[in-house]
Amino acid sequence: MNMTLSEFKWIWYMEYAHRTWGRAIGAAVFLPAAFFWARGHLQRDMKIRVAAYCGLVAAQGLMGWYMVKSGLEDRFQGPSDVPRVSQYRLAAHLSLAFILYTGLVAGALRVLRPFPSPATLSKVKGLKSITALAHSVKAMVFITAVSGAFVAGLDAGLVYNSFPKMGDSWIPDDILSFSPALRNITENPTTVQFDHRVLGSATLLAASAAALLARRAPLAPPARRVAAALGALAWLQVCLGVSTLLTYVPTELAASHQAGSLLLLTAAVWLTHEIKILKYIPK
Repeated sequence: MNMTLSEFKWIWYMEYAHRTWGRAIGAAVFLPAAFFWARGHLQRDMKIRVAAYCGLVAAQGLMGWYMVKSGLEDRFQGPSDVPRVSQYRLAAHLSLAFILYTGLVAGALRVLRPFPSPATLSKVKGLKSITALAHSVKAMVFITAVSGAFVAGLDAGLVYNSFPKMGDSWIPDDILSFSPALRNITENPTTVQFDHRVLGSATLLAASAAALLARRAPLAPPARRVAAALGALAWLQVCLGVSTLLTYVPTELAASHQAGSLLLLTAAVWLTHEIKILKYIPK
């Protein structure tokens, strides 16, 4: 693999900045947690959440080291092999980051928009469908983002740079070229891109359905606005994904696409929180 000194320096500084930022996040979580825990400012339920956050930060750091280690292993033997980290470890690293982020967002919403006391409230009817759909969208956004890690890990965005078809076909011929067949899901760049397209399209449909259903569900104005934002962000995310694919994955668009997945996940978590608040209203 040929690389100039300036290209190496760019990669080195990017990696150094990422590690430094990760350490800063660890300090921002561990130090205040230790301070407030020692001072007795945390209630029992908050202690459980804070302990989970700290555990996830530690696991994220360890997985990051384990992921980088895979890029230094002697497993690139072919003349066209490009050293890269394991797509499995990359997906695990991203998954832990998204789980930690989801927990922090949900915890912040519990503090900023606390649930009413059930003792003085009566249940609201007609929220079953929108509740199930909102939770489904949240899960689908997460799964689609994880599939995107496999796309990045295998450079799968550099094959079949056309949309909506992949080349001249809806389903390309080499989608099952690996044996056994299950290997294609995580190791065949064509299959990985195809799966990401299908998951992204399904998530778009689900988010759009949630936004439309929210218009006639018995929701409060804040919940309706979050649902509308969820639908709009889903369309924005798909547009970013298609643009990234058609332009052969420029770094700026790829980063925007990844950031869009976080915004979409935030809206999904926020919507489920708003609906949970609305499950009960004052008698």
